Amino acid sequence: MDLGLKNKVIIVTGGAKGIGRSICLTLAQEGAVPVIVGRNRADNEKVLDEIVGGGGQAFIVNAELTNPEDCQRAVQETLSKWGKIDGLVNNAGLNDGVSLENGNYDDFVESLHRNVIHYFLMAHHALAELKKNQGVIVNISSKTADVGQGGTSGYAASNGGRNALTREWAVELSKYGIRVNAVVVSECWTPQYEKWIKKVSETEAQAMQEITEKIPLGNRMTTSEEIADTVTFLLSDRSSHTTGQLLYVDGGYVHLDRAIKPMGTGGHKS
Repeated sequence: MDLGLKNKVIIVTGGAKGIGRSICLTLAQEGAVPVIVGRNRADNEKVLDEIVGGGGQAFIVNAELTNPEDCQRAVQETLSKWGKIDGLVNNAGLNDGVSLENGNYDDFVESLHRNVIHYFLMAHHALAELKKNQGVIVNISSKTADVGQGGTSGYAASNGGRNALTREWAVELSKYGIRVNAVVVSECWTPQYEKWIKKVSETEAQAMQEITEKIPLGNRMTTSEEIADTVTFLLSDRSSHTTGQLLYVDGGYVHLDRAIKPMGTGGHKS
């Protein structure tokens, strides 16, 4: 399906790894121009080479998004190169384990900067261009805002903020024709998730089994490609009357009874 994204310039924060990388690759396959924003130049360039090698277009901005000036610079460099911004995917973040019991003021505020403040800043700086083009914003969020996790107050609060900002911006920006939605992620296999598994469990296979058996649809984790497909749809005009929505791409993890046993073997293979 042609989603009509050819030559659309889409900023993707945290675009070099995991979900962000999959979003960039999927956008490039649709003919869009993903702008890969991340702190590590080598990681950014690796995805750029992957896209260009496959015949697509992309651009990189090396930026530390906890630095407010870098958020503004990422937008400015995109405009200097491409002259427009058609969409923004706020994706960068880290489940950093800043807890109530063992955290402190400085760590909590740092977690907010790492996980939600740059969402606001990127949207704020890109807004003038998004207004010109009736652009689209997609925020990546996490189930921690809905179900909690324990030991990660900063991240959970940030995701609650991401969800609230999604609906607030959808209201504020509707007069400009700008749509704002969020994709809520639960159990999705990424390099960051792999590090977490190894940190919390001595037996990776057993930990994975305990997690996946609680995911109703197929008893498997969501793939980053599945998240990317939904994000790409939301960025396109195929979702032209969808705004202010929190879409859960999670195999039913958050809203279905996790005791459900799958019927049949029609699960996705990755």
